[in-house]
Amino acid sequence: TKKSMSPELLWQVKRIAPLGFSQDGLKLYYKVNTPNMSNNDFDTKYYEFDTKTMLTREASKEQMLQKNKLISPTGNYQIELKEAKIEKVNGSDFYPDLQLTSAKVYRALDYRHWDTWNEGNYNHVFLKDIKNSSPAEKDIMDGQPFNCPQKPFGGEEDVTWSPDGSKIVYVSKKLSGTSSVVSTNTDLYSYDLASGKTEDLTSENKGYDTHPEFSKQGMLAYQSMKRDGYEADKNDIIILKGKQHINLTQGWDGTVDEFEWSADGKTIYFVAPINGTQQLFSVNADGMTPKVQQLTTGEWDVQSIIDIVNNQVYVTKTDMNHAAEIFSYDLTKKTWTPITHVNDTFYEGIAMSKIERRYVTTTDGKQMLVWMIYPPDFDKNKKYPTLLYCQGGPQSALSQFYSFRWNFQLMAGQGYIIVAPNRRGMPGHGTEWNEQISGDWGGQNIQDYLSAIDDVAKEPYVDSNRLGAIGASYGGYSVYYLAGIHNGRFKSFIAHDGAFNLESMYGSTEEIFFVNFDYKGPYWDKSTSKTYTQFNPMRHVDKWNTPIYIIQGDKDFRIPTNQALEAFTAAQLKGIKSKLLFFPDENHWVMKPQNGLVWQREFYSWLDETLK
Repeated sequence: TKKSMSPELLWQVKRIAPLGFSQDGLKLYYKVNTPNMSNNDFDTKYYEFDTKTMLTREASKEQMLQKNKLISPTGNYQIELKEAKIEKVNGSDFYPDLQLTSAKVYRALDYRHWDTWNEGNYNHVFLKDIKNSSPAEKDIMDGQPFNCPQKPFGGEEDVTWSPDGSKIVYVSKKLSGTSSVVSTNTDLYSYDLASGKTEDLTSENKGYDTHPEFSKQGMLAYQSMKRDGYEADKNDIIILKGKQHINLTQGWDGTVDEFEWSADGKTIYFVAPINGTQQLFSVNADGMTPKVQQLTTGEWDVQSIIDIVNNQVYVTKTDMNHAAEIFSYDLTKKTWTPITHVNDTFYEGIAMSKIERRYVTTTDGKQMLVWMIYPPDFDKNKKYPTLLYCQGGPQSALSQFYSFRWNFQLMAGQGYIIVAPNRRGMPGHGTEWNEQISGDWGGQNIQDYLSAIDDVAKEPYVDSNRLGAIGASYGGYSVYYLAGIHNGRFKSFIAHDGAFNLESMYGSTEEIFFVNFDYKGPYWDKSTSKTYTQFNPMRHVDKWNTPIYIIQGDKDFRIPTNQALEAFTAAQLKGIKSKLLFFPDENHWVMKPQNGLVWQREFYSWLDETLK
């Protein structure tokens, strides 16, 4: 008999990470991380897949000769990405006689980001002459208080060589201090090796410009958002022709996730959310009128493009019942081939959840996609406790992803039905649907949640007396907000790293551009009053009366610890059954295996206690 997914079983799932192709394009390298509970880490193995023989073998890290995009096409130079100390921050920098002080002195709002305090160090691009084995390195951003790669998540995708090796193009937001946290205006900078001069290629655009990539023929493409401060703006693919910036996806009502050039430089392939999934698309870059085409359809997510080799697009793919594996998509035959099988044997022993689409009419008369996930042994003649899943973002796709925390297969395996609405503020349903949420946090999208759960609760197999609402980040905000307005619908809540008090959230988060755009300004600006009054969960605590579990990571600087403590204090002092799960060493996510397992055991024991 097959087993239902449990927290312990989920921590046996192997996690695949593609590393790239060999220089000749014949071998694909990837690594597999397996959770090791006893040492609270992951065990890593490396593999090489031969595209000719279709055989896979284990390899050592040293044997992997993948294309190194940091080495110049001429082979003469190598880019090194590392930190440079630019500013004085530490007390001992100012007072050398006090070397043991822990003090830090800040003059601006860039004092911390994501999960790290600013120590005065910035990521810089260094150039090393490897032809002459010179130990000297040149910092091409010498002395500048700016980052490349971008913090906190930037990597090698923030820098690229021109095909002739004469230039380096890199991404940087050349704003420092407080101006850097209120703006998203990264630009692409071209550094010329011969002259040492740097040129801003995208100075006219005020939003994000990211992911520069040259075709083999020398055409530069990049991703771009128009509006400064709007991190969830429509992401377009732009090509640079001479001084002309040509938007290839302007006429298409979607947003680009990531892209790759074809070998002949005539086509760009990209991934984008569409109607509750993520698929592969193409757009021509040949100077004709750009035409976007959707290449794949199916109930899965194409997560990311690894590379395009011999007319095969190599990608990672997931669905709600399966963690990522590598597949290739044949552009001529339009067929899929699985490349890796790291979890096949494991899943053969697991009972799959039933997943279906449901369409619900919203309060303003629109059709909304709701993902329904049912227990593996679902019997429509029984009644099941049911969970409303509230997604974070807020502007992130609720698609066929496979999370190791918010895992629908695991929730269903524990005997719950899951209702996962593609509410307002999610990409994949057109620009207007995605943008509606900004400035309207407690508005239409909360009505969308209630429309979904009310519609599903009418089903005879749903126990309407055992409904719960769960979510993280913006989903945590949604749970706190629902707790004050739900009129007895729900019997249990779980909020992870959620915003509870939008005034103190504004005053303690680190990316101010986000709250400026989504809250429509600071709390002292009276025109934003709806955000801080009607849409502020803490203003509705007088109506709280339902058990709530609050979870928080102390290194979460995006939605800081004060939010969880304020919510827990309110629940406790109101005499509401409540618990606080606190991780001193986790950020906005839970990364360590043993912490992850505690998270899941606590999550399900709380739901069993309050809904079963």
